Amino acid sequence: MKNSSKLQVALVQADLVWEAIDLNKKHLEEKINSIQNNVDLIILPELFTTGFTMNTLLAETMNGTTISWMQELAKSNNTAITGSIIIEENSSFYNRLLFVHPTGKIDFYDKHHTFTLAKEHKAFNAGKEQVIIEYKGWKIRPLVCYDLRFPVWARNTENYDILFYVASWPKTRIAAWDTLLKARAIENMSYTIGVNRVGVDAKNLEYTGNSACYDSLGNCVTKNNTGEETILYCTLEKEKQQAIRDKFQFLEDRDSFIFQ
Repeated sequence: MKNSSKLQVALVQADLVWEAIDLNKKHLEEKINSIQNNVDLIILPELFTTGFTMNTLLAETMNGTTISWMQELAKSNNTAITGSIIIEENSSFYNRLLFVHPTGKIDFYDKHHTFTLAKEHKAFNAGKEQVIIEYKGWKIRPLVCYDLRFPVWARNTENYDILFYVASWPKTRIAAWDTLLKARAIENMSYTIGVNRVGVDAKNLEYTGNSACYDSLGNCVTKNNTGEETILYCTLEKEKQQAIRDKFQFLEDRDSFIFQ
């Protein structure tokens, strides 16, 4: 796969039908196939097949139909596709982010900070590993929703180029989402993307989206807070970001620490 100095990214801000895997996949497939630009990466929300449910009866395996569906779409659209679903593995359950390359190769990250307020920790195991995905010459750090509140977990010690979050972040706490996404971009000197759902779920929680991309100085590249379904586009430029890092060198002054 050729390296690329620019990465075209599509942020799919979608409504989700509660616990309706097939309906959600059909809806999202229509949106993915409607993308006209030749994008390199399509980002879907957290638990995009089910909504933010703790119902582990809906879990799939790494050989399941949703992964096959993602691989087929990635290949036919010649793009990477990412988002999280419920995965069962070795009798444990995970809120697992899947990053499917155009070749069908799969990288994954298990959500580390399970959302205790919603009892997520009782349904899903917390992931233990930080992940860097190599794609078209870019180093990408994927994280999921509640991870956003914990800056140490996102700390850019690997000189990654892109940090992104997939989320089901409700309107009641959307100010934190807006603030923390921008903060993660500034402190890590990295393009930072957040893709959040819209609509109302079965628990009567409302979601307004506020999906966004910020550059390495915290400037907004794109954002939508209308509460409506939409697809946002952003172009990430590696040379531009590196020039900013070379000029200010803030990452050179970062603290050193070891996770315990």
